[in-house]
Amino acid sequence: MTAREPDRLARAALTHVVEPGDEHAGRALRRHGAAGFLRLLREGGGEPGPDAFPGTGARRVDGWRRRSRAAVPERDLDLVARLGGRFLVPGDPEWPSQLDDLADARPVGLWVRGPADLRGWALRSVAVVGARACTSYGAHTAATLAAGLAERGWVVTSGAAFGVDGAAHRGALGSGGATVAVLACGVDVPYPPGHAGLLRRIAEQGLVVGELPPGAHPTRGRFVLRNRIIAALTRGTVVVEAEYRSGSLVTARAAARLGRYVMGVPGPVTSGLSAGVHELLRGEATLVTDAAEIVELVGAIGQLAPTRRGPVLPRDLLAPDTARVLEALPGRSPAPLAEIAARAGGHPDHTLAKLYELHSLGFVERRQDAWQLTNTGTEPSNTRHGGT
Repeated sequence: MTAREPDRLARAALTHVVEPGDEHAGRALRRHGAAGFLRLLREGGGEPGPDAFPGTGARRVDGWRRRSRAAVPERDLDLVARLGGRFLVPGDPEWPSQLDDLADARPVGLWVRGPADLRGWALRSVAVVGARACTSYGAHTAATLAAGLAERGWVVTSGAAFGVDGAAHRGALGSGGATVAVLACGVDVPYPPGHAGLLRRIAEQGLVVGELPPGAHPTRGRFVLRNRIIAALTRGTVVVEAEYRSGSLVTARAAARLGRYVMGVPGPVTSGLSAGVHELLRGEATLVTDAAEIVELVGAIGQLAPTRRGPVLPRDLLAPDTARVLEALPGRSPAPLAEIAARAGGHPDHTLAKLYELHSLGFVERRQDAWQLTNTGTEPSNTRHGGT
């Protein structure tokens, strides 16, 4: 057994003992180390209170002690190894250092299935999260964003739930990209059951990650606490659809506290599934509509999204003085040259030359000694784009 193995075994046992995000346990780990913490629980050494676990109540410590006696970490490590997985602990080369930003709420360790290196992937990862009961708009948007991120070499991280999460994972996989599923249960538990096939694909092509031991089942509280892992593992979190009370907003606010980017995709103002996103956009979130805008925020300096412009109209291509003459023509009735020149602020000869240019492009027509717009000022249908 290597010098690190006692710590690994103790941490594997402690994933049975403490609930995710338990800061009391985090403080005990800092004070005693994993092996020392577990030994205190199993041997009964130290009284719960100011000596062994200062600030931690007796009921919590009693619960830890009962669960510690039932933990068999060797069995868990063997099971996850047979599934092609592993158990990561702080200090491992594959441990994502950004999880350390969670301080005492940092996971005791991570159970991982899949062939990729979690640390490397986490450095270039974006969370795409949202409502379980999403609309078709939300599912389409999540899949499109994930596919665009995957095509740009980014890892898509989500929670494998129905709705937006599942669409994001499928969008990444469908583009041949990388995706990470962070579970609120054991990595051997297909939850939700309807995503068993999806989770199998992710374990084969990506990574399935959880802080609970094999066989552990999810609870409502574990879903909420799982979201801090999604936020910490990634460079930023994108919320596609979310109601006011949504676990996705928990992820977004955890990301904000950790100094990560928070992004939201706008939706119809009449949709309750967009209400939570819009609330984020009024505060800490940045509005994004495609993968390029996400990468502009989370990527390297200079990875700018393309400038958004409306359609280019034929009159947009006119030279400024030519456009000025066009604007000088009245909307409905013909006008003499002198009047047009005065309104355009130019010499009549120069104005006349521009009118002939506009005539050749189909913008104006001549009526005896006057000029007027074609089709009462609408854009010509067969305009040759150009200008001087």
